Amino acid sequence: MIDKQDIADWFKGLQDRICNSLEELDGKSKFQQDLWERPGGGGGRTRILSNGDVIEKGGVNFSAVFGKTPDKIKEAMNLPESDFFATGVSIVLHPKNPFVPIIHMNVRYFEMSDSTWWFGGGIDLTPHYIEDFEAALFHRELKMACDKHDPTYYPEFKKWADDYFYIKHRKETRGIGGIFFDHLNHKRGKSKEELFDFVKEIGDTFAPIYTKLAKRKKNTVFGEKEKQWQLLRRGRYVEFNLVYDRGTKFGLDTDGRVESILMSLPETAGWTYNYQAEQGSEEEKTLEMLKNTREWTS
Repeated sequence: MIDKQDIADWFKGLQDRICNSLEELDGKSKFQQDLWERPGGGGGRTRILSNGDVIEKGGVNFSAVFGKTPDKIKEAMNLPESDFFATGVSIVLHPKNPFVPIIHMNVRYFEMSDSTWWFGGGIDLTPHYIEDFEAALFHRELKMACDKHDPTYYPEFKKWADDYFYIKHRKETRGIGGIFFDHLNHKRGKSKEELFDFVKEIGDTFAPIYTKLAKRKKNTVFGEKEKQWQLLRRGRYVEFNLVYDRGTKFGLDTDGRVESILMSLPETAGWTYNYQAEQGSEEEKTLEMLKNTREWTS
């Protein structure tokens, strides 16, 4: 029977493997590591890559924290009075080239001292310019990973992602979605080992997917217009993470390390007042596509 330490150790190894793959992809910059401790219990390894040839700013974080469950978390998740343990890996990459998409992944495990436990996570893609081929490729890879474990996972978790990664105040999706899942436990009719195998599958899918996507577009020529558009789309990303993202809220509510929690934000972003895309432009096309979700694998 696996325990929380087994899961945390695997997540640490996943962080190492992904960082090695991303350094190879970038070819210039290396990750800088900060080791930190949480006053209430536990800590983590924050790794940041900056000013690379492919990645302008990226973070690959591991954490394993524990202690008394904060009141905000208990109320929000309807949890009993007990201690908690949470571990996982969280990744956000902001590329240098506007034609390379932003990507996010999180895989995590949560356990309470009353024996309650569950897994959560997901991967989603946020292109600055949406391309049908790229979106379909991304979703096909995720579907294949899900189908190895349960054919119901991809359609269910894709819808969950479409609903979750939605910027309500903009009435647009954050990107082209992906998969999102939470509270996976024995109520699914699967053992902890089976669910952990699925989470491991998703974790190990990240680096091959992003390497494939980034290599396609990393040398695409761009100008000031495309760079300004990238800054605006990063602004939307910031809005979602600060207003809606559960991981950000959990980290702040559990007195997590602020620098590690906010590593998901880009180095630079923009908010042009009352921006209007040029009619018929690729920017307008992307905005229109963000108004509705699509089935990319059909």
